[in-house]
Amino acid sequence: MKEEVNNKKCIYHTNNDNNKNTGKCMEDFVEILKQLRGENGCPWDREQTHESLKPCLIEETYEVIDAIDKKDKESLREELGDLLLQVVFHANLAEEQGWFDLKDVIENVSRKMIYRHPHVFSDSNAEDLTQALSTWEKMKKKEKETTSYTQAMQDIPDALPALMKSYKVQKKAADAGFDWDTIKGAFDKIKEETDELMEISNHQDHEKQKEEIGDLLFSVVNASRFLDIDPEDALSNTIRKFISRFSYIESAAEHNGKKLKEMNLDEMDALWEQSKKFF
Repeated sequence: MKEEVNNKKCIYHTNNDNNKNTGKCMEDFVEILKQLRGENGCPWDREQTHESLKPCLIEETYEVIDAIDKKDKESLREELGDLLLQVVFHANLAEEQGWFDLKDVIENVSRKMIYRHPHVFSDSNAEDLTQALSTWEKMKKKEKETTSYTQAMQDIPDALPALMKSYKVQKKAADAGFDWDTIKGAFDKIKEETDELMEISNHQDHEKQKEEIGDLLFSVVNASRFLDIDPEDALSNTIRKFISRFSYIESAAEHNGKKLKEMNLDEMDALWEQSKKFF
């Protein structure tokens, strides 16, 4: 089957030999989604909503990030397609509800890019990265009619990972001048929060312990901001390193004819130190 979609020369066809639909442009892709949602479409696709697709959107986003971290270009191509599917799916759902369609989404983000880059599309100048970012933030505040630093903090999505959100909140506070003069202040705060957590660690007040853990994590994020390090990325790297070192311990134990449950902490710690030579 061949169709001309939206009067544009895009080819959407079905290969009857292997039941695969293929598209050559965005209009084809949109048409594929519409068919999946149609009367004779896929039962699963027809039942989806914005809410039910949220886990898929999050998962696909992280799979793109994983492909980037692994520098896997083939996987990146595939995962970007899966993420694009989520965007088009949500736009299609919105169109069905009479809110907007994919064209509106593209037009809106295009206007936003032009508006927030007057140093590219207008007569403003940005000599370096700092000026470019400053212009972006200035135009963003004007566009969203942000009138206070508190409002800018409140506009940061709650759905962001907590480390990422805390980093952004602290950056807003720093923009207002509420910040340490040097990184020493951030380090001193980490020590202060660590001491407070240790003081309450043996108490029965679980909520207070939770509060102090949060304060300590927040102070560590502050130090990472001073060092211009993404705390989410830093923690992810540490998790991968931990798994690699733990794998070394388990493999070494098996090589020696032991199981981890049969070893004491000193024995495992000795293998942990050995693992640092490799990871």
